[in-house]
Amino acid sequence: MDKFEKLQGIAAPMPLINIDTDMIIPKVFLKTIKRSGLGVNLFDEMRYNADGSENPDFVLNKPQYRDAEILVAGDNFGCGSSREHAPWAIKDFGIKCVISTSFADIFFNNCFKNGILPIVLPQEQVDLLMKDAEKGANARMIVDLEAQEITTSDGEVIPFEVDAFKKHCLLNGLDDIGLTMEKATAIDAFEAQAAQSRPWV
Repeated sequence: MDKFEKLQGIAAPMPLINIDTDMIIPKVFLKTIKRSGLGVNLFDEMRYNADGSENPDFVLNKPQYRDAEILVAGDNFGCGSSREHAPWAIKDFGIKCVISTSFADIFFNNCFKNGILPIVLPQEQVDLLMKDAEKGANARMIVDLEAQEITTSDGEVIPFEVDAFKKHCLLNGLDDIGLTMEKATAIDAFEAQAAQSRPWV
């Protein structure tokens, strides 16, 4: 998993509330177990018309937001079913940080496990960032995980809270497998001792 330290990028405004995981990645695309390739279908039903053409009114189809790496969203983002494909699609599109007033718990935790930083802020601060994002591609935000600060395009600094363990994992690019491999020496020593003391196992 890639490390998340400091991100400077374009933020896309998506003020809709209750964006569920089926809106993020519709169930028809859940057949794969690969983490890559889902970005093209992110927000598929909002992003494309019935004939497969792009909906020009959808935010991520607008020229100024095609390379967005930050999403400023409405309340209760990621609700609905607990599909890990949702953060996979977000990450594969190129979004590395989602900011909202609240997230569904399972989606929130899945983001950290997939290298995405979900940030919870009060409504007034999300509103401020939403307005900043509406300025387009020239208004780049900075998300500094180490300092736990967001800097707007105008230089205003907004602090945010993040769980210390989850912060450690993102800063060091550690998913569940990576965390286990950090203990590889201790695991090998335990297995060697167990094989010696209980050879029949």
